[in-house]
Amino acid sequence: MSGWRLTLKASPALRVDLRGVTPGALANLSVTEVERLTVGYGNAWVPLAEFFKLEPHDSDGLVFDGDLSRFDRVGWQLAGGRIHVDGNVGHYAGGCMSAGELIVNGRAGLLAACEMAGGTFTVQGDVDDFAASTLPGSMDGMRGGTFVVKGNAGARFGDRMRRGSAIVHGDAGDFLASRVVAGTIAVGGRPGAHAGWGMRRGSVVFASGQAAWDAPATFVPALAAAEVFWQLLARDLARHGGPFAALGNRRIERHLGDLAVDGRGEMIIAF
Repeated sequence: MSGWRLTLKASPALRVDLRGVTPGALANLSVTEVERLTVGYGNAWVPLAEFFKLEPHDSDGLVFDGDLSRFDRVGWQLAGGRIHVDGNVGHYAGGCMSAGELIVNGRAGLLAACEMAGGTFTVQGDVDDFAASTLPGSMDGMRGGTFVVKGNAGARFGDRMRRGSAIVHGDAGDFLASRVVAGTIAVGGRPGAHAGWGMRRGSVVFASGQAAWDAPATFVPALAAAEVFWQLLARDLARHGGPFAALGNRRIERHLGDLAVDGRGEMIIAF
């Protein structure tokens, strides 16, 4: 598989839909064929060469150079290979991806990693609302893989999450882990209001201590010991570094809920 470098010529006036621009789709294509590949631009289809200077790259994947804040669905349905973005990306980045690796050296817009099912997605900056959550009208959010946010996350992070691991090194917005069905969410900073609202199962880890989360009345303290489980979970989170590096050496406090929906989820506070 040949790699490509796509260098942004100028920021477009309208939003651009980059679905279909993946390493697999561009493999074995000539420069002319890649330049003629069309992408959505407003209500029209425009050749990729209108926005990017394209050149072969000595890697198995795609490298984007430039601020792609107006470019949506970067890595949409990615099923293999590697995409590296040196800049920001727009909405739906990494949505529905099932394999491969997506790295963004900037921030991401709304619905990043929505309904992600596999692979690894890393954002070095912040993400907007509804990251690792569900598409409008769907019942299941993130379904697998690993999603890492080195900055802060917006509201509804992990809404309806069903499987996988979602890591936020910074703070998270309101309704963190709302309506979670399963999976693991870890937050290095502080969450906003109503964290765990409607949570049914799954685990949420707060690495910033007791002040990170105030347990509502629908969560109750867990009485059963969980040392073995905690060591396994802490070891898995430690590989992400930062506030999670030394979790295995800290004691924890667990709360179960949300009992308003017969929830069996857990909130874990590491001291």
